[in-house]
Order: sequence, then C-alpha cells, then structure tokens
Amino acid sequence: MNAQLREKSYFDQRATQEMKKHLQSVQRSPQETMAYACRILAMTEQEAGLAGQISVRSERPGAYWTLRFGLGFDEASPADFIEVDRDLNTLTGEGMPNPATRFHLWVYDARPDVNSIIHTHSPWATTLATARQPLVIAQMDMTPLHNDCAFLADWPGVPIADQEGVIISGALGKKRAIILAHHGYLTAGATCEEATYLSVYLERAARLQVRAQSAFGPLTPVDDALAAEAHDYLLKPSIVNATFDYWARQTHRIPELAIR
Repeated sequence: MNAQLREKSYFDQRATQEMKKHLQSVQRSPQETMAYACRILAMTEQEAGLAGQISVRSERPGAYWTLRFGLGFDEASPADFIEVDRDLNTLTGEGMPNPATRFHLWVYDARPDVNSIIHTHSPWATTLATARQPLVIAQMDMTPLHNDCAFLADWPGVPIADQEGVIISGALGKKRAIILAHHGYLTAGATCEEATYLSVYLERAARLQVRAQSAFGPLTPVDDALAAEAHDYLLKPSIVNATFDYWARQTHRIPELAIR
C-alpha cells in the first residue's frame, strides 16, 4: 500500500512545533549578543576597516546601542558598546559612535518593526554594489532575501548627515535588506540575531551570484511562489536564533575571535 501523501503545510506546522520545543535559544544580554554578532561578521570576512556598523534600538526613546568608534568587529566585547542619543551624544559607556551611524536613526524612525541594523562593506555584496547590480534570487540559500532586498542605484555620499538617512531609509522601504550601489549593504532585523542572519546570507548570496554570473552569464530567478515559501520558512525565529547560536559557538573555536 502506498503511503498517504500529505500536504506540505502539515510538515511545515509539525517542524515549526518541534523547533519551538527543541531549539532553545541561548539567553544573552543585548551587549553580549552584539559582541557575538560582530565576531560572526568578522568570521565571515565582512570587516572593512572601521566602515562596518552595528546598532540595536535602545529601550530609551530615540537612542540606540552601537560599537564605540575605533574598534573592528573582530575585537568587539560586551563592554565596548555605548548608548547614544539622536545627536550622537554618548549616554552610557565611554567613547564615541561611528559618525556614519547617523543614517540608522532615520531607519529606526521609519520602521518601528526594526530593532537592529548592520551595515558593512563586505567583499561580495560590495562587488554587486560596485557593479551597480541588484541581487538576483537564484538559489535556495538566497531566498531569505526574496522580495526583501531593495536596491539604491545612486550613492548619496558618506552617510554622516541627515539627507543620506532620508535617502537610504526611503530606498529600504519595508524590506529587511538593501544593496547600496557604489557603497555596501544594510540589513534591518526585528532582532540583532535576525539582522546578523540576513547579513551572512546576503554576503553568501552575493558571492553565489557573482561567481555564477561570471561563469554562466545571466541567472534564472527561483520561482516566485516557491521562493516566497522558502523565505518565510528560513526566517522562522527558531531557525534564525539556532543558526546565530551555532555561529556564536563557531567563533569560540577560532582563538582570535573567541569572546573571553
């Protein structure tokens, strides 16, 4: 007798319930989470001097936490994060923020659902930005960005003033990522874990696209309905958080990236 064919929704619901039971996230302070996020970005070779930025919305209205300026992702520790206000004055901690985090304010104002922002000049995503090319969703690992990665075709300049924030937040719209032509990329997550997850997968997607296009020419996008289904599945919080925890454990196996 042939086995009964069940609808895909059955397996989705079952997997979701089991993941909630078995994938328990590690509890960390916001600063510990940000430190791990920085180490993960370093592990995935996303540093570019001091150009990279990370922030998390503060419980204090109009404020956010960010890595104090002068440190790279690979050396961030929980004590290195400062809380700053809308004028980039330091409220908690010692040091100054990266002046280019000013555009984060505009994203937070426009998007109440966003609680964490990552911006880097990573090698592969920046290759797309340099070539002024949007992301093409052509493989399953790219689908977390399906219909969720905007494209800003023109560079507004170094984002240390308000106008750049207006332009970037407007181009991002309701999406969770954006390729910034001639610049780099940004991810905007409901959590720091989600912003990091999107950052790693965006850089991986860009690498796949550049390599595949250079070898075979124009890419064929994944079917829209299937890509949307994969997008929602791979962005389940249980998957996002478990993946972040795995990457955090990986950093402990790299002596120079281990948080002590």
